[in-house]
Amino acid sequence: MASISGAPPSSIASNRRRTRLPHAPLLLPSSLRLAPHRPFRRLSISARFHSSKASSGPNGSHEDHSSSGEEEELHHALPPPHTSGKAAPVFVTLPIDAVTLAGQMTRRKAIGASLMALANAGVEGITVEFWWGIVERDGPGVYDWSAYLDLVTLAESRRLKVRAIMAFHQCGTGPGPGHPCWIPLPQWVCEEMDKEPDLAYSDKYGRRNKEYISLGCDMLPFLRGRTPIQAYSDFMRSFRDTFRDFLGVIITEIQVGMGPAGELRYPSCPTEKLIRPGNEPELGEFQSYDKFMQASLNASARKLGVHQWGHGGPLGTTDVMHNPERTSFFKSDGSWNSAYGQFFLEWYSGMLLRHGERLCLTANAVFWGTGVKISAKVAAIHWHYGTCSHPSELTAGYYNTLTRDGYLPIAQLFSRYSMALCCTCFDVRDKEIQSESKSSPEGCLRQLVHAARMYNLSLCGENSVTRLDDESLKQVIKSCRLYSTGSNKSSLSFNYVRMNRDLFDPYNWNRFTRFVKQMSDARTFQAAAMLGLSYRPNGRYLSSLAADEVGRVVTCL
Repeated sequence: MASISGAPPSSIASNRRRTRLPHAPLLLPSSLRLAPHRPFRRLSISARFHSSKASSGPNGSHEDHSSSGEEEELHHALPPPHTSGKAAPVFVTLPIDAVTLAGQMTRRKAIGASLMALANAGVEGITVEFWWGIVERDGPGVYDWSAYLDLVTLAESRRLKVRAIMAFHQCGTGPGPGHPCWIPLPQWVCEEMDKEPDLAYSDKYGRRNKEYISLGCDMLPFLRGRTPIQAYSDFMRSFRDTFRDFLGVIITEIQVGMGPAGELRYPSCPTEKLIRPGNEPELGEFQSYDKFMQASLNASARKLGVHQWGHGGPLGTTDVMHNPERTSFFKSDGSWNSAYGQFFLEWYSGMLLRHGERLCLTANAVFWGTGVKISAKVAAIHWHYGTCSHPSELTAGYYNTLTRDGYLPIAQLFSRYSMALCCTCFDVRDKEIQSESKSSPEGCLRQLVHAARMYNLSLCGENSVTRLDDESLKQVIKSCRLYSTGSNKSSLSFNYVRMNRDLFDPYNWNRFTRFVKQMSDARTFQAAAMLGLSYRPNGRYLSSLAADEVGRVVTCL
């Protein structure tokens, strides 16, 4: 691995970079040298799984150990929380608008001060979204990485690691252009979607969702002669060549976006509705009505010799009442569990798995030998988790029901490519959610953790809501300990989403630094805890006066 030190010349960090494939790798000056970095900390894990009747093998199949023929619920049991205090490094996600739509880094002084504060608090690194709509905005194959080079260089100067998210989705579905949290797909991609509307997902009502290109056209050359998978591959190769000297040293993980919000799922309902607290829990709509998805469904039905199953999606799935028992498909004894329902759900979830595999294969080929960890994100869709059919998960593409574990096939896929699993809901408790919706964020998370442990996947947890109250931070620690029990050695980390000015409020900051210490090896922070100070990697501490100064600087975040 080539070594670099200090910071690149200002011309490297500030000049706009546009490269057109094929292009030569961008190399930083050999005179640069890296400062020492903290080593990774590993955790041990184990898992127990039992069923009142059915047992699940590593391939997701279920074996019947009873002669009654009745289907019973699967149970996901984990050992009690472990208290050995093993480390779980904490990362912090930067604000969405850290880089503007024009490709400029914003609030450089404030971000620099905030990164210094994070480093002093013992944070392992930052998470940065590399938006497709910003980097490749000027045309196909034209990439501008200059602002992101500035960010990575700034993180290096603060001795922070970087998790890079390949963000191939649109950010924001409600505010639209002009809103600071609105980042569309590249303009030239939107133009192609206008020419061919079926590049966007569609539900049975004809409503289009343009957060992410429909996976039904993964292998079709609609993007100026390239397929979507080729466009994603070219983007990642340009990233690899531009940041080659940072990979494996500063940039230690690449999270590959696989759907809306970067998650491997269908946009069963707009992302903003999924993340907005207090929303009525929706059943969601199947996204199988664009002509490419319909063609695949029709071909699958014809292959089985049941042509009538290939026309449209399931009937009786309306979510007007937000109550699965009022629908003929999702109710307890509904057609989700019929021969047709099983056919459709296997096809629908299978299409999602094939999309995920294409991106796993692509990312593995692009980043092979660079020393980075590759990960992908799975949504924690906990609405109606306590029902038989799990409708919100089914419409999102997760064939997970009372009698079928839909997350083991995803974990198995990630395991084949040695990828890590990222998921949310580490901060949410069941009692916070409306009881009438039968939601269970804790139950959903236990099942995801079980799947990760079954296949020895490294796990990255995230919070669902940006908050710093004591109860939610305690819940994060509790959730992390679900994974850190036992003897397995796969790693665990946590990503706090996301940095804003409230984080640096003195009261919140004290909570956050205490939380970072609790997530880390207690012995490392023993001296700092006794003095009531914030730990700093080089052995020095951040005084309260210095912390106040940082708070004043970052008020413009």
